[in-house]
Amino acid sequence: MSSHHNDLEIDNLPNRLTILRMLLIPLVVLSLYFVDRPHHGTGTIPTWVLSHLAAWTFVVASITDFFDGWIARRRNIVTVLGSFLDPIADKFLVVSSLIMLAAMNRVHVVVVIILVLREMYMTSLRLLANHEGITIAVSQGGKWKTGFQMTAIPMIMMGYPWLGLPWHEIGTILIWIAGLLSLGSAISYSIDMIRSLKLKRDETKKKLREGSL
Repeated sequence: MSSHHNDLEIDNLPNRLTILRMLLIPLVVLSLYFVDRPHHGTGTIPTWVLSHLAAWTFVVASITDFFDGWIARRRNIVTVLGSFLDPIADKFLVVSSLIMLAAMNRVHVVVVIILVLREMYMTSLRLLANHEGITIAVSQGGKWKTGFQMTAIPMIMMGYPWLGLPWHEIGTILIWIAGLLSLGSAISYSIDMIRSLKLKRDETKKKLREGSL
């Protein structure tokens, strides 16, 4: 059952989950910081504990991303704050994690540049689409890219074999796949955007011609 909400509402469950995700970001960053600098104020906390803390906090934050969107759609809760905070929280979580992992030499800087610049590019593309009144549908390539990326990052945060599996190596493979998919999906989104802009311009010209007859 859906219900209607004031679009200026702040206190609702999806927004609470989004805010929780933003509050978890410093925990991820600090955990990774002290993994890389074990003698700077962590006392006797083993680096493997901090690695797990960063990885599982990232997983929890990612789960809140799924549920806040699912709840918002199910309950028809669309607010100004939620529309603004949700994508910002996602980008803050991913970009800060990638930068930390690059600083720790766990992820190649090239794939980090690809993924971060792609996020910036897509944000600009969506702003342009919104300005032009065009809807950019999420592509399958974009969905796969997000899936590989969100799976790879906590694996790389582990940093060492656990339960008999080489998590870092698996995560490294997946993050490069995410990088390649991000390039492909960005190109696909760009082509769709150009096509949509052209169609809109053609429709506008057609209406102007018809109006002048």
